Amino acid sequence: MKEELIKIFGTRFERSLIDEIILVGKCTRVSSGETLMNVGNYVKSIPLLISGAVKVMREDDNGDELLLYYLEQGETCSITMACCMGHKKSEVKAIAETEAKIVMVPVKYMELWLAKYKGWRNYIFESYQNRLNELLFTVDTIAFKNLDERLIAYLKKKSKVTKDNSIKNTHQEIAYDLHTSRVVISRLLKKLENMKKLTLHRNHIQILDL
Repeated sequence: MKEELIKIFGTRFERSLIDEIILVGKCTRVSSGETLMNVGNYVKSIPLLISGAVKVMREDDNGDELLLYYLEQGETCSITMACCMGHKKSEVKAIAETEAKIVMVPVKYMELWLAKYKGWRNYIFESYQNRLNELLFTVDTIAFKNLDERLIAYLKKKSKVTKDNSIKNTHQEIAYDLHTSRVVISRLLKKLENMKKLTLHRNHIQILDL
């Protein structure tokens, strides 16, 4: 694990910090579709994503969901960190988009390392800024863009984080992520297919030119 951490964080983290992460962190592998965090759970560890992708969702009182952003290699979840700092229950749901490898760091080390390591402080502040930018992008797309534009942005992002032009989600799953209906998503996907932007198959969507 040390070589992976050095490769991913070596330019940002002090070597002694990497040694501490190895000492106290718990490395785990998760399968695609596995739930890592549910709304209402207390946050006990900070996730550092070593490989794969994780999607972070917001859930309303009716159980409907909205995709907020993805976590990729080398990233962590700032909303999770905020819950840790405030000793509050999680307000988001995190699901593995692909098979992923994650190092879970106990909460108590977050504050200790903020005072001890400049590299960790910079990483945490950068993470907050990146997640804020992504949340603003999500708000902008909902407020100012048509659903077809949101769908295209969604497919592009999903292709990027999975490193695959073949989207294996069902129309219903996409509808959940975008907080709309399956019928609407199916209609828009068919429209994009007619425009030669993608090809619809029984079990996947093949992106051609979005």
